[in-house]
Amino acid sequence: MKAEGGVVFEHVTKRYNDVPAVSDVSFEVRPGQLVTLLGPSGCGKTTTLRMVAGLEPVTTGRIFIGGNDVTKRAANERDVSMVFQSYALFPHMNVLDNVCYGPMSMRMDKAKARALAEAKLSMLGLSGLEARLPSELSGGQQQRVAVARSLVLEPAVLLFDEPLSNLDAKLRRRVRQEIRELQQSLDLTVIYVTHDQEEALAVSDQVIVMDRGRIAQQGAPAELYEAPASRFLADFIGDANLVAGELTRTADGASFRAGNVAVPVNADGVAAGPATLAVRPHRLRLTAAGQGVLPAKCLRAAYLGSRVEYMLDTPWGELLVFDADVRKPIARGAAAGVAFGVDDAIVLPGTS
Repeated sequence: MKAEGGVVFEHVTKRYNDVPAVSDVSFEVRPGQLVTLLGPSGCGKTTTLRMVAGLEPVTTGRIFIGGNDVTKRAANERDVSMVFQSYALFPHMNVLDNVCYGPMSMRMDKAKARALAEAKLSMLGLSGLEARLPSELSGGQQQRVAVARSLVLEPAVLLFDEPLSNLDAKLRRRVRQEIRELQQSLDLTVIYVTHDQEEALAVSDQVIVMDRGRIAQQGAPAELYEAPASRFLADFIGDANLVAGELTRTADGASFRAGNVAVPVNADGVAAGPATLAVRPHRLRLTAAGQGVLPAKCLRAAYLGSRVEYMLDTPWGELLVFDADVRKPIARGAAAGVAFGVDDAIVLPGTS
């Protein structure tokens, strides 16, 4: 597989009539990277992927693949291959014929195409299933056949469009790890589209979060989770409690106040004034009543095996808290406290 096929977007815009679907988007996918386009429905991520594939024309801007300007090239001239959300397997063809279809349509010798297809199927753990029809496969097996059909063409860039959306939660977790291991072992250049934040964090070298056709933030998964640049990012990437309040600064440091309760915070780079405090539920600690920085009352508790998820009523409004102590959950209506350290919260400018 060819790791030299990086992808570069230079100020790319896509409009349908006068309505922008993607606006002035620039990014780079380096060779051998898996980069995920993440965002809510309608944010422009799938349109962006389709422009890479040549399935949507660019309105303005340029796209480079492997250093070559492919902006005006047709889809079959771009050295990319896409794994579609629906897998798009031919139902009347068996597994081997599905995987052979691409090379044979390009007039590759039949014996060579079959040998290449069998090698890809073996690599993906599908040996022995060559004679089965797609309807005789599980969802995970169908997904891997779709990947094999793309890999057999040995593209410079492999594109995934919501590839796990048709799988149940447990199978999604396993198959996403298989995709990541395959990408790393073969040094593939991959652009991956999903709306699932956990999926994006699990498989990516870099994540590009899109919002209303623009890039809201891009970076490594840990960077986006631990240091979101906006309230939208903090709310979208993982669970977060968002509290609107006021940031003040003194010679001794910074303080955040909301609901008549002030706490010291680490707020580097944020000016005094209206601010939002973002705190991940697992960073909050449940304490006994009268302890911690916030008094609280348990509104409800959900036992999830490895943790209890509490919704607490506090002077800062309702807060979601994850507690790993599942042996002695507090009862609904019981008094409690909430604690967290100065480095456990993220301070963002503004309240909207």
